[in-house]
Amino acid sequence: MTSLQQEKKRSLQHGLTSRQVSMISIAGIIGAGLFIGSSNAIASAGPAILISYAMTGLLVLLVMRMLGEMAVANPNSGSFSTYAGEAIGPWAGFTIGWLYWWFWVLIIPVEAIAGADILHAWFPSVPSWLFAFLIMGGLAGSNLVSVKNFGAFEFWFALIKVVAILAFIAIGTTAVFGVWPLAEASGVSHLWANGGFVPNGWGAVLGGVLITIFSFFGAEVVTIAAEETSNPKEKIRRSTNLVVYRIALFYLVSIFLVISLVPWNDPSLTTVGSFQRVLEVLNVPGAKLVVDIVVLVSVTSCMNSGMYTASRMLYSLGVRGEALGVTKRISGNGVPTVAVVLSTFAGFGGCIVNYFFPGKVFGFLLSTTGAIALLVYLVIAISQLRMRARADRDGTVLDFKMWMFPWLTWLVIGTILTVLGYMLLTDAYRYETLLTAGVTGFIVMVYFIRQRFGQNVAGHNSVPVSRVA
Repeated sequence: MTSLQQEKKRSLQHGLTSRQVSMISIAGIIGAGLFIGSSNAIASAGPAILISYAMTGLLVLLVMRMLGEMAVANPNSGSFSTYAGEAIGPWAGFTIGWLYWWFWVLIIPVEAIAGADILHAWFPSVPSWLFAFLIMGGLAGSNLVSVKNFGAFEFWFALIKVVAILAFIAIGTTAVFGVWPLAEASGVSHLWANGGFVPNGWGAVLGGVLITIFSFFGAEVVTIAAEETSNPKEKIRRSTNLVVYRIALFYLVSIFLVISLVPWNDPSLTTVGSFQRVLEVLNVPGAKLVVDIVVLVSVTSCMNSGMYTASRMLYSLGVRGEALGVTKRISGNGVPTVAVVLSTFAGFGGCIVNYFFPGKVFGFLLSTTGAIALLVYLVIAISQLRMRARADRDGTVLDFKMWMFPWLTWLVIGTILTVLGYMLLTDAYRYETLLTAGVTGFIVMVYFIRQRFGQNVAGHNSVPVSRVA
């Protein structure tokens, strides 16, 4: 067999274990946004941010249920991009796939810079940029060797985050009940003190949804990773069913404890982060060091997942003939090496731009991702609406179904469109929304230019979506 024939026979391998996929699904829910970003959300909406988190959690739960329905029927590394191409049209799959890749290759340097800043504070003699490049290089190298390395890293990253949150919940609960011996605060009076439960009005609650929704983005990673494990349908079904419990435990319970124990308008909340501020109020020794370690793990985990998901999405685009043909090359270990390298280089490019032009060019590029999460959710909902209707017409029996179809699907679509409209009409979010619309329009234009002039970037005719492995 020639080397070319061997390359054609290669495919993504089932290198992820069941427990790794389970922890990957947890890691996708828990990010640095919970430990740090939640403080800005609390400051914007007050105690009513609990409603914002509950609304966002419900939206993500329904979107994951819809995505799970499609993924169980057809596990695929392209996930919602593949389903959009089949349900809406090739232009939709092309557009949302490239938008998703764009989002993650910009998030990778953000997380690298955040982690590097923490390490630089510990070791000031080493420049921050060197830490950023070392972290990215190390994770890229491990991803290039085998998908097992990605799974192993994510397993331990997720385990550390889960243990940290459970420990925080245990300490916070004892403090609320007045049992924690070092506490300066107890009870839940902060929920209605300082202006009441909704101190900044209900508009701030809706604004809180826009802040919190990005904390949940990443839950969909499990539908991408499932193809590289045995029995992917069962893994997707199980992970989707557990989303509701993870959202309730990790977000609602922990945020409830934060706003119970610390005034929502405490100035230190936004400067040190919500979890660290609670631990400081409770006089937990080494609070800053503990939170810094957990945040470092969280940003590294997010970067690891970002490299993985960006490379798999780029690989899927290559397989479908919607990216350079070289991106679908698979190594002997079942790794899409070119897709990993190109995605990593894009992340390196973001770091370089940020360090040479701090707060300017990279900030502008990052602003283009402002509404991508909502666009991904919208495309998932529309795809499920059309694919489920088609399945019902054809009499196809689905093993995993969206609840109350089509009413809940339409409710999600209407909600997302309402939020996008609110972003467009609100000064605080209009700029990012328009930039995201501009990038989306550019990608759509590229697709139709390719179609118009018959240019297939991959150098061959695209294979049917239903046949993509």
